Amino acid sequence: MSARLPNPHPSRDMKRREVIRLGAGAAALGAVSPLLGLPLLEGCSRESHGPPNILFIFSDDHACQAIGAYGSRINQTPNIDRIASQGVIFENSFCTNSICAPSRAVVLTGKFSHVNGKIDNRADPFDTSQPTFNKALQAAGYQTAMIGKWHLRNDPEGFDFWKVLPGQGHYYNPDFRTPGTDPDEVVTERIEGYVTDIITDLSLDWLRSGRDQDKPFLLMCQHKAPHRNWMPGPDHLRTYEDVQIPEPETLFDDYSRRASPAANQEMSIARHFFPAYDLKITPPDPNDEGDTNNWNRVWERMTEEQQAEWNAVYDPQNEAFRASGLRGDDLVRYYYQRYMKDYLRCIASVDDSVGRILDYLDEADLGENTLIIYSSDQGFYLGEHGWYDKRWMYEESLRMPFLARWPARIPPGTRVPQMIQNIDYAPTFLEAAGLPVPPDVQGVSLLPLAGGEDPADWRQSIYYHYYEFPAVHMVAKHYGVRTERYKLIHYYETDEWECFDLEADPQELVSVYEAPEYASVVAGLKEELATLRQKYGDA
Repeated sequence: MSARLPNPHPSRDMKRREVIRLGAGAAALGAVSPLLGLPLLEGCSRESHGPPNILFIFSDDHACQAIGAYGSRINQTPNIDRIASQGVIFENSFCTNSICAPSRAVVLTGKFSHVNGKIDNRADPFDTSQPTFNKALQAAGYQTAMIGKWHLRNDPEGFDFWKVLPGQGHYYNPDFRTPGTDPDEVVTERIEGYVTDIITDLSLDWLRSGRDQDKPFLLMCQHKAPHRNWMPGPDHLRTYEDVQIPEPETLFDDYSRRASPAANQEMSIARHFFPAYDLKITPPDPNDEGDTNNWNRVWERMTEEQQAEWNAVYDPQNEAFRASGLRGDDLVRYYYQRYMKDYLRCIASVDDSVGRILDYLDEADLGENTLIIYSSDQGFYLGEHGWYDKRWMYEESLRMPFLARWPARIPPGTRVPQMIQNIDYAPTFLEAAGLPVPPDVQGVSLLPLAGGEDPADWRQSIYYHYYEFPAVHMVAKHYGVRTERYKLIHYYETDEWECFDLEADPQELVSVYEAPEYASVVAGLKEELATLRQKYGDA
């Protein structure tokens, strides 16, 4: 098999997707209030004057190591990379709590989980009555829309139009919730098709005809993909079919030189996948009720035509696998390939989506004064340490992508090495719109960095706190501090510590917490951790 990665977006004749029409009057429009002006680069077009449009494209579980602009060795993302080459890439972007709902709450509020109240994915909904950046933009005259994955266990507030997936949503023929005709009515509609394509169609249709084109807009286009269970769309079922995805060096990590939580998790490729639901090895084992129920729940949503197209691809693979008799490390390697190819196929559809939206904005002469952001709610494990999922403060799940394009303000090809976090998104959007950042927002605007400045007072460390235990994947509660070189993690319920020298040990395989030569480093990190916990009110 070839080791060369194909472009996951081959040129082909594709049937034109039918655009899903939202209908006239889909957005309730508010009156425009004056916005503070910001200096623009010289030579900007007439369209660039006035407050910018803001397009926030947010995927779910898209790891930096699966983005070309971040140096991926396993896939290509040409359209996402366009944002970086035409704007800015933040090389050290981190989350505050590596799990879906809390990250989304942090983005909306600019505040840590313990402040905004959404600390985990459990049943308590996010308190939508609190201030969020989209409410501030709406009050200032922006048209606001939320389309796609919301995942905060309630209905959105502060949006003129919203159409969101219930919970995690489904890849095929997903349901969407949206306001009905009566003031207190919310209706659920099932739309046939693939979720990434549908979210893109809905977003483009709102841009074309669902908004007041005389007002600036905020559009939050939020994808389900590439979240578990990684079901590829029809355009990419065979992408990577004849490719061997490179394995991470730590695929067979034994966790021997770290604190106990690393060995006690339940997120390993070797032991914790559902063969049918996660890897599409079907039919499922009838003795595994959990796998059978999970797979049937997604399979039965598909039409007969979709199922036939799916079976034409996966049935031959499954027959060959069952005949192979793989065991031990060879079975883990096979599982890794199945997992990664489906994960990357889902990303290929997201990248297609980004390309469609970028093309529209440029064709509609909206590109110059639209701030476009691509990000994801946290990082993800692509076999590193033998894992999938996220949650840890280790690098793969701590890092999150952040790329932005705004020709009127951001020079193309900008690279930012400073450490940023998702608490910084809300103040960035507010400053871009010329609005004041409330004093209780804990993040800082990224616009100076994006514009090439090097603020002398920029943060030298970041704070992290993960809360959801015991729960799925069994990752212990922990908090910690990361500097440019070092990381200190405290698993506080068992009072275990880890310290890593990221320069000497970038894969975080050996904790140096007990090493005598690092005693002064550990002492300094503990002092910095205490300072951050006090600063952010988590002490």
